[in-house]
Amino acid sequence: MVPQVISALLAFLPLSDDARAHDIYTHLKSRSGKSCCGNSDCRPALYRTTSSGVEMLVGETWVWVPRGIIEYRMLEGDTGETNGGHWCGERYEGGFVTYCAFLPPTLAVAP
Repeated sequence: MVPQVISALLAFLPLSDDARAHDIYTHLKSRSGKSCCGNSDCRPALYRTTSSGVEMLVGETWVWVPRGIIEYRMLEGDTGETNGGHWCGERYEGGFVTYCAFLPPTLAVAP
């Protein structure tokens, strides 16, 4: 009985800001159907366009994002601190791999 009561009480405790923030990514899938968030890092990310394409700021590094990975849509729960930019991927010894990148739909028509 005690474990059920404890479980019930824990269900009502508020989630940490990190846990709630990450919830906006848990359901996302890449165009190929792979989970964007499975064992990878998803986060809001500043973005910029350059002559070589789109780059997103991951930590302190600007990461080039392949055009075919970018989805132009708003994410439900986005708090706006990066104007709609979100990056999901992993860091490895030689750099980064991007699984999913999200930019606001208004950029889809930008030159």
